[in-house]
Amino acid sequence: MTYIAERITISDDLCGGKPTIRGMRISVETILEFIGAGNSIEDILIAYPFLEHDDITACLQFASEMLKSKFGIMPKQII
Repeated sequence: MTYIAERITISDDLCGGKPTIRGMRISVETILEFIGAGNSIEDILIAYPFLEHDDITACLQFASEMLKSKFGIMPKQII
């Protein structure tokens, strides 16, 4: 398991290798989807009482760091 910023972990054995919070079965993607749907941090913490405010902040920081990468568009492959 690889730790990123102390709160974000990546493991091939957990959630299909997606980044998760502290090795639990809650992905960064899930938290970002909640925020994108208009849920507040407080809403998320009520729904997932085992999470901490800093976990949510770490998800946002992780996403921000990922978006600093350069992206390219690949042509669609026909199977």
